[in-house]
Amino acid sequence: MEHERYMDEALALAREAASAGDVPVGCVIVDEAGQIIGRGRNRREENGDATAHAEIEAIREACRARGDWRLDGCRIYVTLEPCPMCAGAIINARVGALIFGAREAQTGACGSVIDLFFERFGHQPRVTEGIRRAESAALLQGFFQERR
Repeated sequence: MEHERYMDEALALAREAASAGDVPVGCVIVDEAGQIIGRGRNRREENGDATAHAEIEAIREACRARGDWRLDGCRIYVTLEPCPMCAGAIINARVGALIFGAREAQTGACGSVIDLFFERFGHQPRVTEGIRRAESAALLQGFFQERR
């Protein structure tokens, strides 16, 4: 039940992204005490920045909140399987666990296209997938249907 509560927060951020014209992906980072210390949503269109992904925004906010680049012990909740850039950022920030909703068949770097967490980097987060999968997928499908 705890995973669902945090994923609901990420879904709310994904809806904000969609309302602003960005791909609906939302993300929250939770510390060991269960507090949300980082929030992010896609802002690529809004900021004209290819790196303005939800995970990157949430990681930056969480690092500021902690006063450290290391996020060990934290969990990151994201509505969509991270891309290679975001998976790399999760590894580099030493996030303890990734929980995501829907798979991303074209750019997913946690098993769909490649699994960067399986490679021999210095850190391997635990991965849980499928939390609020249907809601995450429906939000994305609806967004792209409107675009066509």
